[in-house]
Amino acid sequence: MKFLYNPSSHFNLANLFTFVNITAGLLATYFITQNNFFIAVILAWVGGAFDIFDGKIARKYKLSNEFGIQLDSFADFLSFVLVPVFLIFQAIYSSSFSGVWMFAAGVVSIYYVISGLRRLIQFNINSDAGEVAKHFTGVPTPLGAILLWLVFLAQTYASLPSAAVLLFMVAIGWSLNSKIKVPHP
Repeated sequence: MKFLYNPSSHFNLANLFTFVNITAGLLATYFITQNNFFIAVILAWVGGAFDIFDGKIARKYKLSNEFGIQLDSFADFLSFVLVPVFLIFQAIYSSSFSGVWMFAAGVVSIYYVISGLRRLIQFNINSDAGEVAKHFTGVPTPLGAILLWLVFLAQTYASLPSAAVLLFMVAIGWSLNSKIKVPHP
């Protein structure tokens, strides 16, 4: 079991937590395709919880390495970029839009995905294993996912118009790569 605390192991304890995040994201994607949004959302939150713990474990046990940084960003891309966009597209856009509005929803969704991917790549380029900055520049993808979750709830339970969801998705996508300073928890 030494591999669990070996920073060079691809299957160290921190990375195992990241693999659970990836698994939760993949399962959430499946449940979205089945229109089972409740289970998909639960799995997305499970992935988020494991994302919090993987970083804390990596720092506590000095398990940070380049592989873990890349793996964590892949997990973040899946769980905090793709899953929320798929959820909103399937739960809101596909039932609300057609024609030119559906085309706009597709463009906005792709814009958000590219914004999230760009943010994660830039973060990896600027990151050093084991170091934690006092703040993020731009909204981190997990916070972007939470903001999209709030937009989803507002549309579902507070009658936010679907067109407004498009605008919020653009704004949140922009914020991912903005100069906004967000304190690191």
